[in-house]
Amino acid sequence: MPPIEVHAGGCYTAGRRRRPVPRDEARRLLTSGMRACTHCKPDAQLRTLD
Repeated sequence: MPPIEVHAGGCYTAGRRRRPVPRDEARRLLTSGMRACTHCKPDAQLRTLD
């Protein structure tokens, strides 16, 4: 199953099917258009907001 959303480390909405990724990969995923969680806001934490 491909990833559908990026979460920050301690997000309570991440669920059980998750895979940790390095910060650089999370930034790449977010800037390539992958959805950011609206609860933990990883895009704001990683400073990838437009």
